[in-house]
Amino acid sequence: QVQLVESGGGLVQPGGSLRLSCAASGSIFSINAMAWYRQAPGKQREWVAIITRDGSTNYADSVKGRFTISRDNAKNTVYLQMNSLKPDDTAVYYCNAISSMSSYWGQGTQVTVSS
Repeated sequence: QVQLVESGGGLVQPGGSLRLSCAASGSIFSINAMAWYRQAPGKQREWVAIITRDGSTNYADSVKGRFTISRDNAKNTVYLQMNSLKPDDTAVYYCNAISSMSSYWGQGTQVTVSS
């Protein structure tokens, strides 16, 4: 089992920045990749970014060039640095851990971009 706890959400003005954190615990040795997803009101959950065990990253087109996913192995934590935020980025952001056997989710953290 893997437990994930997100933090760092909040209210920010358009053009602003936030950094989300996802702390993992439990069977972290089994994790092959970590990802961020988001779900806006009335919309389906969508993939945002991923970082693999070897450090490779990939991003959804909607956030490419504005968001950066990274990790601190010593802290078992993955980050999502979000810059140049837009109102369309408003959503609940979820951390996802992928192992060969299962997929684990955090509880989500709310990000609201509004003036």
